[in-house]
Amino acid sequence: MHILLVASAFNSLTQRVHAELRDHGHRVAVELAVPGVPLADAVRRHRPDLIIAPMLTTALPREVWEAHTCLIVHPGPVGDRGPSSLDRAILDRADRWGVTVLQATGEMDAGDVWAFADCPLPEVAKSDLYRGEIADAALRAVLTAVERFASGTYVPRPQTTHHTRPYLGQEDRRIDWETDPTERVLRTLRAADSRPGVLDELLGGAWYLHGGRPEYELRGRPGELLATRDGAVCRATTDGAVWIPELRARRRPGQPAPVKLPATLALADRLPPLPELPAPRPGDLPDGSEGVAAPGDIGYREEGRVGFLSFSFPGGAMATDHCRRLLHAYRAACSRPTSVLVLGGGRDFFSNGIHLGVIEAADDPAAESWANIEAMDDLVEAILTTTDRLVVAALGGNAAAGGAMLALAADEVWCRTGVVLNPHYRLMGLHGSEYWTYTLPRRVGAAVAERLTTDALPLSAAAAEGLGLIDRRVPCAPDAFAAETARLAGLLADSPATPSRIAGKKAARDRDEAVRPLAAHREAELTRMRATFHDPDAPYHALRRAFVRKEPATGTPPHLADPASSRRGDVTAMAAHDSPSAVEPCYQEG
Repeated sequence: MHILLVASAFNSLTQRVHAELRDHGHRVAVELAVPGVPLADAVRRHRPDLIIAPMLTTALPREVWEAHTCLIVHPGPVGDRGPSSLDRAILDRADRWGVTVLQATGEMDAGDVWAFADCPLPEVAKSDLYRGEIADAALRAVLTAVERFASGTYVPRPQTTHHTRPYLGQEDRRIDWETDPTERVLRTLRAADSRPGVLDELLGGAWYLHGGRPEYELRGRPGELLATRDGAVCRATTDGAVWIPELRARRRPGQPAPVKLPATLALADRLPPLPELPAPRPGDLPDGSEGVAAPGDIGYREEGRVGFLSFSFPGGAMATDHCRRLLHAYRAACSRPTSVLVLGGGRDFFSNGIHLGVIEAADDPAAESWANIEAMDDLVEAILTTTDRLVVAALGGNAAAGGAMLALAADEVWCRTGVVLNPHYRLMGLHGSEYWTYTLPRRVGAAVAERLTTDALPLSAAAAEGLGLIDRRVPCAPDAFAAETARLAGLLADSPATPSRIAGKKAARDRDEAVRPLAAHREAELTRMRATFHDPDAPYHALRRAFVRKEPATGTPPHLADPASSRRGDVTAMAAHDSPSAVEPCYQEG
């Protein structure tokens, strides 16, 4: 079928629906619901068999849903209505939730039901849930609904009961630091991550708080800042403390939207003298250690002959400091007596490459761009030149741009089945680096590498495996990925073939080096990146600014509305405001 996706942004869920529908043989196009652009006209141009709205925050025009079957993806169970469904589920401590696919009508979330899939709600951030359990349920429901529609015989079922809950505004998200216990503070932060954040007063300014992790030892006066660690600030609660990794200033009238930044960078000179708490270094940890405490963004542990170097950076963005600290941890992990080293293994983003927000906020964005890409390249080079053990990149969550290429530096790439990959840079106006001109063709061949980087479309884990981009799909729930990865890594370490594979790594690296040195790949890539960074008229600067400041799209990028157009190589707007995405329901016009 020809399926048209209508969405407010090409966010993570829309990308996954797009990729998996293509895997099932459907012809898929996208139209963004952009103010001032008549959606009905775009729909008439496409003449779709079916319209699906994975993430829509504006009204579907009556003339569209009266002329076409339009399926709305609602992140809530049957009968749940309202614009803050998942947020309220988290605040209400729901342990199960679900996704309903319903037909668009004149009343929001009131249409007949085509499919429903339920899912657990573990205690993780809303955006993590949205890309994990909610996305898994959404794809099950969407694929079921599409199959039922294609049959021509299925009759959707009316909703017999419903419960409408109002929009969850900042007045309902407020943290009372004098009375709220740690559990309540963390739950409030989880329900607002990554958007809209929790509006709060801190050091004389108004800030949106993003993210939150518990602190188990520090104590202080409720609301007081106690310490910093790797860009996060620790704030006391009534019965403990929490770490807040990111802040975003409140927008002032007439000013551009502020950028979400590491908390210490956002506060800058406002921050009083506080102790900077060091994270344990992987090389200092004893055998069997469970790694760093909850506040750390990098951890290391060992199980037998397998080392696990975990990292989790907000939104998958890796600033210069992140890259340097991870490289330090990687080198320390490589000093351990292991035969397999697993990178990542967490449930959310693996990496999305350089930190565009930190770059945008820098006094000299060109210089910070350069420092960031150099630090990324140093990390990738260290992985590529590791010849004394097997390195596995374990992707429990999505990866894009330089983050996807970071994974390709490993000997093996394992992805959870729900992962979406975007192995391209074009939509940010960049040539890219991270040695992709070596690693991507090495895996898929020059022709496919050219197609992937030019088409700039998302890939499912299944499609990536079919192309040879990844080595293994891991079919499991997000919460089970770490344990399943550990099991598979243990089998790899115990495999009789592993010693010979390790023994052959240096010879293989030497052969590739003789054909074209890694330094030559790096120099060629960085020459083009340097020229872009230091050209004030390069599209990169405007595209970066629009992405991190969440500037609204003015139209649908041609490569989405007309996938064939991507072969022409034009630089277009970014495909998504999803780092991570805002989670909003779908609306229909009455």
